[in-house]
Amino acid sequence: MEIPVRLRQARSALLLVFLVHGAVFALLVTRIPAIQDRYGLSDAALPLFLAAVPILAGVGSVTVSRVVRRVPAPVVLRVLQPVVCLALAGVGAGEALWQLAVCLGVFGLVVGALEASLNMTGIGIQREYGRSIMLGFHGAASLGGILGAVLAWSGAHWQLSLLTLFAGSVALLLPAAVAVGPYLTRRRGGPEGPDTATEGRAAAEPVAGSSSPSTATGPVRRRAVPWRPLLPLCLIMTVAVVADSTATNWSAKFLEDTLHSSEAMATVPYALYMAATLVGRGLGDGWVQRWGTVAVVRAGALLSACGFAVVATAPEPLTGAFGFAVLGAGLSVIIPQLFVVGAQRLPGAVDTAVARVNLFNYVGFLIGPPLVGAVGAAVSYRAAMCVPLVLILCVLLVTHSLAPPDPADSDSDSGSASGVPREATTTTAG
Repeated sequence: MEIPVRLRQARSALLLVFLVHGAVFALLVTRIPAIQDRYGLSDAALPLFLAAVPILAGVGSVTVSRVVRRVPAPVVLRVLQPVVCLALAGVGAGEALWQLAVCLGVFGLVVGALEASLNMTGIGIQREYGRSIMLGFHGAASLGGILGAVLAWSGAHWQLSLLTLFAGSVALLLPAAVAVGPYLTRRRGGPEGPDTATEGRAAAEPVAGSSSPSTATGPVRRRAVPWRPLLPLCLIMTVAVVADSTATNWSAKFLEDTLHSSEAMATVPYALYMAATLVGRGLGDGWVQRWGTVAVVRAGALLSACGFAVVATAPEPLTGAFGFAVLGAGLSVIIPQLFVVGAQRLPGAVDTAVARVNLFNYVGFLIGPPLVGAVGAAVSYRAAMCVPLVLILCVLLVTHSLAPPDPADSDSDSGSASGVPREATTTTAG
C-alpha cells in the first residue's frame, strides 16, 4: 500500500523531534559533574536532586494522560518540548541552589509528560502506517543521545561554560523541532488524524473494566481503566530500565575499578552500548514485521542476559566492553514495543496505557543505579552485574503475555464502546 505524503512527513517530523529530545536529555546527564561543581552540590545532596527528576517525570507522565483527552498529543508535545529546552538552558544559567531546584523540577515534570506524548503520537502514526515503525522513533532518540554526548564532549574540550553549551545547543536544536511541528498537528486521514485525540475521547467512553456500555443520553462519565492488562508490561519496563541504567551509570566504573582499564578505555563501553542500541532499533521494525513482538522481545531479553553474563565474567576490559555492546543490542528492541503492546491492551484508552507504561520507565531509573551501587559496594561489582542479569532472565518467564489478547478477553478488558477497531491495534505488532 502506498503511504500518503502527509503521513511520511508526519513520520519524518516525529523522528526529528525524538532526535532533539534525545540530544537534550543526553546534554543534561553527561554534564552532571559540571553541574555539581557550578552549584557547589555535595556528594550527599546530589543524589537527592537527581532522584527528584524521575519522580517528577512520573507525575508528569500520568498527568498528561488527562490532558490529551482534550488536547491532541502532538499539540501537547509541541508546547512541552520548548519548555524542556528552556529548563536545560536555565540549569546552565543559574547560580543559586534554588534556581537549580526550580529548573530541574520543571525539567523532570515536563520531560515525563513530553516522553509520554511522544510515544502516544508515535503509536498514532504507526497505526495509520499499518506496520511497525515505533522502534525507528526510539532509534532517532538514541542517535540524538549520541549527538548530545558529542556536544557535551565538545563543550568540555573547549572549556565552554554550562550556559554557553546548553543555550547554544538549544539554539541549534530547538528551531528544527519547532519548524517541523506543523506536520505533526496537520489534520489528516480523518477528523482527528494519527494523533491520540480519537483515543483520548474514546477513553472518555465506558472502557476497560465496565460491565456494559452506558445507555445514558447525558454526558458520559469516564469509568476506571484497569491496571491488570498492563502489569506484565510495567514489570518488563522496570527491569529493562534497571538494566539500561546499569550500563549507562556503572559501565565506566566497572571497567576502571574492576577490570583495571585506563580512564580512556573506561569510556568505550558506553559508546559501544549506544551504538549497538542505535543499530538494534534501526533494524528492529523489520524484525517485528517478520517475527512478531513476542519473539523479538524474547530474543532481546536473552541477548541482554548474555551481555550481562559476558560483563560479569570478563577477564579484561575489551571483553567487558564487548559485553556492554551485546547488552545494548538486546535491550534496544524491548522498551519501544512495550508502548505498542500497551496500546493494544487498552485500545479505548491508549493515552492512559502509554502514560502508565511510561511511568515505570522512571521507576526503573529510581531502582536501578542505587541497587547496583549498593550491591557493588557491599559485595563486588561483578556480583552487582548479576542483579540485572537475574531480573532479565525473569522477564523471559512473562514474555508470553505480550502476545495479542484473545478477542473475547480484549472485549471484556477494553469494552466494545471504545470506538477503535481491534484490527487497527493488532497490525502495529507486525
